[in-house]
Amino acid sequence: MLLAIDVGNTETVIGLFGDPPSSAEGAGFARADGQHGLAYHWRLSTSAERTPDEHAMNLSQLLELEGLSLRGTVTGIAISSSVPAVNTQLRRMCARWFNDIPLTVMGPGTKSGMSILVDNPRDVGSDRIADSVGAYDLYGGPCIVVDLGTATTVEVISKDGEYLGGSISPGVAISLEALYSHAAALRSVELVTPRSVIGKTTAESIQSGVLFGFAAQVDGLCERVRQELGPAPVIATGGLAGLIAPYSTTIEHVEPWLTLHGLRIVHERNHSGAPS
Repeated sequence: MLLAIDVGNTETVIGLFGDPPSSAEGAGFARADGQHGLAYHWRLSTSAERTPDEHAMNLSQLLELEGLSLRGTVTGIAISSSVPAVNTQLRRMCARWFNDIPLTVMGPGTKSGMSILVDNPRDVGSDRIADSVGAYDLYGGPCIVVDLGTATTVEVISKDGEYLGGSISPGVAISLEALYSHAAALRSVELVTPRSVIGKTTAESIQSGVLFGFAAQVDGLCERVRQELGPAPVIATGGLAGLIAPYSTTIEHVEPWLTLHGLRIVHERNHSGAPS
């Protein structure tokens, strides 16, 4: 089974691809629905302070919760990381504990199977490429991917499966943190649907601004992209996709595990015939 690890600035998403062993039938909370081959998934906070041994211990404990053995289950590892320090530690973990199984670390030189048509392809984050590979595999091209995480990124893929570029803007969490830090009278609120877009309380005003405001941002960006690209489906992913997508008029598909799906495809392209 392939262990896919997507390290974001705030959270790390981990997925295990392949049929769950019969010994794990009826096991716990992380069982996925099998969509795109994903059997299990977990979400952890990202920490640049973890050592290689701590990473190995965390992964081992997560699998043990499901009745699985890390050494006995994992036949390949694929990593995408937006945090260089974590990337280094994960490489060291694999070198120490898993040097006998195929490893793919997304980065310059990795065969993604997708042409990167930007001025400096090395500048494009590995998660953005994984998202694009996954989206093109599922929906073809042209298509647009919106990743709603620490940052809000938009990726544009051509009809021929080429990465054309995109946009990056501050995400929901960053924006709220800045708001609370610089506006002393405002306090943290639960992000639920307000009674109206016209907030009647401070809490409702913040909810309206975040939920409807970020949805409008996504819709505005995607409509501008469509003016240049032509008609294209919009696929949302990332930890906050489920929060914003219901208020968007352009998002047509929500794929929570899109980055992991793209990682799996890239791993297979770099290790032809490797077990997944």
